[in-house]
Amino acid sequence: MSDELIVRHCAPTLAGLKTGNIFTCSYVSLEKLYDSMRTLNRRLLSKGLRVLPLRIGNNKALVYVYRPKKLEGDLLRNDAASILYQNGYTCGSSFKCISQLIERLRKSDEFPHEIGLFLGYPPEDVCGFIENRAKDCKCVGCWKVYGDVKKAEKLFARYKKCTEVYLRHYESGCTIERLTVRV
Repeated sequence: MSDELIVRHCAPTLAGLKTGNIFTCSYVSLEKLYDSMRTLNRRLLSKGLRVLPLRIGNNKALVYVYRPKKLEGDLLRNDAASILYQNGYTCGSSFKCISQLIERLRKSDEFPHEIGLFLGYPPEDVCGFIENRAKDCKCVGCWKVYGDVKKAEKLFARYKKCTEVYLRHYESGCTIERLTVRV
């Protein structure tokens, strides 16, 4: 897994603007995939970042890059905790919730709709997505918006600009460690 892939798909998380990102990457062997993730975790843990495989199979891995402290805060919010509880999660720790998310992903080919909470999406939008079965949203960007459109559009633009700037810096020789903000 290349640094460029992480910068391309996770710049807002590297910058501390977002709780997490997920992306799919190919791998040659499980050993190399796990080695790559261990190396990334060693390099980025001091910056408050963690890299985990959420689902592995058919030489592809669904990779989660996230900020544990930020996730803990997100999942403790009453509205987020309520959505998780309604979907069968045992709340209390973000680690427990991630374990349950991984289990759900491994048992199904579909994404559990509450995954948006693990990526820093607003709970009102995650709830709207679940209740409306992904229909009748007000706006579509990084996610489907059911709540505050103006706020979401500002975030979408901010994430896009961040990714453009990070890719430009990376392509100019800046390392992923230098690009990652300690939060």
